Amino acid sequence: MEELLTDYISLKGDKWFEIASFLRDEPNWAFDSLQCITGVDLGEDGIDVRYNFHSMTHLHKIEIRISVDRDKPKIPSIEQIWRIGDWFEREVYDMYGVIFDGHRDLRRILLPDDWEGWPLRKDYETQETFHGIVVPKVKEEWE
Repeated sequence: MEELLTDYISLKGDKWFEIASFLRDEPNWAFDSLQCITGVDLGEDGIDVRYNFHSMTHLHKIEIRISVDRDKPKIPSIEQIWRIGDWFEREVYDMYGVIFDGHRDLRRILLPDDWEGWPLRKDYETQETFHGIVVPKVKEEWE
């Protein structure tokens, strides 16, 4: 199967809010649809936060990749630009521990509030128990 390639731009996160506003508001770009935000653990190289945008006006798309430090993963929130970003950012926070600075309600969305750690990080170690219930470490045990 042939891999589908997407054009992408790698950015630093410090001006991300301003750049995201430009991508939405600039008529030649008009990225009016935020389709996805995901995290990718790159190991020692940090964590990527990847944004997939689509323009319904121009029918073009792009992926924005922003690397964050794995020890202090922080990036400006864009949930006030694209409202759907609210849940997307919360999911990346929940799974990778990325802090979306300025998010109005940054809390876990998939796991309980008192869950320990960030399950999709490569260095994540499953806790032994959760509220007295044994947490299986081998996938076959819970299928």
